[in-house]
Amino acid sequence: MHHNYQDLITLFDSAFFEQYNTHLIKGGDEPLYSPADAKCSYHQIIFAHGYYESAFHEIAHWCQAGEKRRLIEDFGYWYIPDGRNEKQQKKFEQVEVYPQAIEWAFNVAAQKKFHTSADNLAGYQGDTEGFKAKVYQQVLVFLEKGFPPRAQRFIEVLAKFYKTKFPLSAEQFAYDAESYAESSIDSAVESTVESYIKSRIVQKTKEQTYETF
Repeated sequence: MHHNYQDLITLFDSAFFEQYNTHLIKGGDEPLYSPADAKCSYHQIIFAHGYYESAFHEIAHWCQAGEKRRLIEDFGYWYIPDGRNEKQQKKFEQVEVYPQAIEWAFNVAAQKKFHTSADNLAGYQGDTEGFKAKVYQQVLVFLEKGFPPRAQRFIEVLAKFYKTKFPLSAEQFAYDAESYAESSIDSAVESTVESYIKSRIVQKTKEQTYETF
């Protein structure tokens, strides 16, 4: 499967620019959401070096952000750079579950591999498998209840362009539940994880989303 970042830019702009005055922009080292101002008449989702991974992550945050947040640089989201302690990392992971579930769906629609990211190589590592399990749980919720409207629209655009089976189903999201269960030393956690994966939990999780701001 051929992936060209210029296709991604064209797909995004065709789907959203007219309605949301937002362009997807290839940038340098640091991704950034920059709202329109006196120097630029349109909003910019700037992703790093043409990487799909960076573009999908930034677009996922944009799909999550409410109207007011889309008028603030980087949506006004809480963020502490790499090197976070345990408390900071747990808070980071709490607010990353929702956008990374959206990001995972983008990757599936574009037929690309996805890896959850705790983004804290120099700090507290935490339970990376547990974090992935939470992201997968949110994916199942979205598949049952529906993705946020802009995310759903972009998933459809990507699936059509990359000729991916649509609508997306749980079978398209590779997740090794047995591997997670075997790695857990807490039998109660193991039982919980197996339970929600097998039953495909459909109740919406209580992760912080910002959609009301």
